[in-house]
Amino acid sequence: MEGAVSDEADGGRQWAAQPGFWRQVVEQLGASLVVVGPSGRVVAANPAAERLLSRSAEAMAGKDFHDLVHRHADRERPGIRCRLLEALIHAGEAHADSDRYLCGDGKLVEVSWSAAPVTDGASFEGTAMLFARLSDDRSERAEHMQALEDLTGRLTLVAQITAVLGQTLETDEALARLGRMLVPGLADWVAVDLLVGDDETHRVAVTGPDGRDRGQEGWRARLPFAGESRSPLVQAVRGAVPVLDEDAGAPARPDSPLAALHSGFLQSVGAASALTVPLGSGRHSTGALTLVRTDPAAPFGNDDLQVVVDIGRRVGQVLDNTRRFGRQRDVAEAMQRNLLAPLPQPGRLLLAARYQPAPAASQVGGDWYDAFQLKDGVTALVIGDVVGHDLTAAAGMAQLRGILRSLAWDRTEPPGAIVDRLDDAMPAITTVPMATLVLARVEGPRDGPWTLRWTNAGHPPPLLLTPNGHGRYLDDARGPLLGARTGTGTGDRRPDATTPLPSGSTLLLYTDGLIELRGADLDTGLSRLRRNALALAEEPLDDFCDQLLTRMPPGNVDDIALLALRLPPP
Repeated sequence: MEGAVSDEADGGRQWAAQPGFWRQVVEQLGASLVVVGPSGRVVAANPAAERLLSRSAEAMAGKDFHDLVHRHADRERPGIRCRLLEALIHAGEAHADSDRYLCGDGKLVEVSWSAAPVTDGASFEGTAMLFARLSDDRSERAEHMQALEDLTGRLTLVAQITAVLGQTLETDEALARLGRMLVPGLADWVAVDLLVGDDETHRVAVTGPDGRDRGQEGWRARLPFAGESRSPLVQAVRGAVPVLDEDAGAPARPDSPLAALHSGFLQSVGAASALTVPLGSGRHSTGALTLVRTDPAAPFGNDDLQVVVDIGRRVGQVLDNTRRFGRQRDVAEAMQRNLLAPLPQPGRLLLAARYQPAPAASQVGGDWYDAFQLKDGVTALVIGDVVGHDLTAAAGMAQLRGILRSLAWDRTEPPGAIVDRLDDAMPAITTVPMATLVLARVEGPRDGPWTLRWTNAGHPPPLLLTPNGHGRYLDDARGPLLGARTGTGTGDRRPDATTPLPSGSTLLLYTDGLIELRGADLDTGLSRLRRNALALAEEPLDDFCDQLLTRMPPGNVDDIALLALRLPPP
């Protein structure tokens, strides 16, 4: 292994970063390695194990490892516990300085062994059994077994990092998880720098002994890097070259702004040795990962470099995915917001609206609101939800909004009649298969009193909050979803309903993301919304909307749109 990293410029570093590197390490390992599954049966064995046990890997595959090497090894007598059997049953770390294994030729061989669990995140996958023939030099044996145990621990760490980081598409959360796994297990400090564009880097995370260090993240300015710089950080980012700095604490004269950043960081944390590796593989680097140890007695070595190179490759892939996901989500959210029209200012009536994308959505959705003046002076209010959470749903939402505006402006008629015409036209001139909405008219003279006239096409009911501290859902005028009607005769006309709007009251229209949570029933969501809305009813309308969203419990997976109307006080 040492020869693969001794030269900074040779091709060994690229070979070490390849996915099959660790398989080659295991196959060429001088110590014997057997991996058993959760049931204790042999899954794999390296060539050293085949030679020591005089058995081929094929012959051992599927056999109970304990029965194979111990059951007939003249080791198990009544009253004596078998440490090997206990290690396999309890799936924990264990070792024995002296033991005897039965070989395929019937001979017993003196060995020392170490057992370590192999996990994939929280899942137990089996046990790695490392063993070696005993020699007369006990100190040499102990050192050898310690090295084998360290190797097992590092391999397990790489697997755990891959599993844990793969569970999130949020860049900041991925960086936080990475820091917690590397500090203090492998390093005292960890820093992550990401590429911005083609020639700038951005220090996005620093983790130390006390967790995330925001003070160290103060160096967050985007810095250019010089291609000829000798800085490990520049070499890792531009040349995809891993660097082991065995004297990281020594003063250095920076030859670029990025080199100054890296040197200043190492000096400030008291680095004794450091590893800086690319994030990604080959020439496709998205940044750099730097690990620091501050104890001169425990410096990084070439074996550590190999492990961290593998970690950097895997972390680079994860961060590349999270950044791509973040860009898609930002674009999706901007598209959604631009599709939502600005609100009118209808005299003394106050309007406010909010749109909140789903927490983990990478695509736009079909939730929407609208408010506009009709030619008879009435203010129309709309809240709706098109089936789906993709670009098709967003396009359908825009189509429905435009058609509904045209139909409402064309004739002065009740909301139910307008929505009936929209439902009839929808299959012919939109791509929307199904949708819900509430269309309402706020009728009355400029200074009131006002009346609400509305129809509901399968949507959650509006909530009316009155100044006397009461809140009620407007459950009347309910009709089928858009796209669900089977006829257009007189008997199928949508209902309308009316209710007075008292001075000082608040009307809230919203989509189902505000009341639906995974694992909770709809009645619970409606009760929670009414309780929260009543508690906020005296707040200014913009604060009312903002705080309704902040009071949402965790677990929401849907978009939220809401539209609020506040009547002036008497």
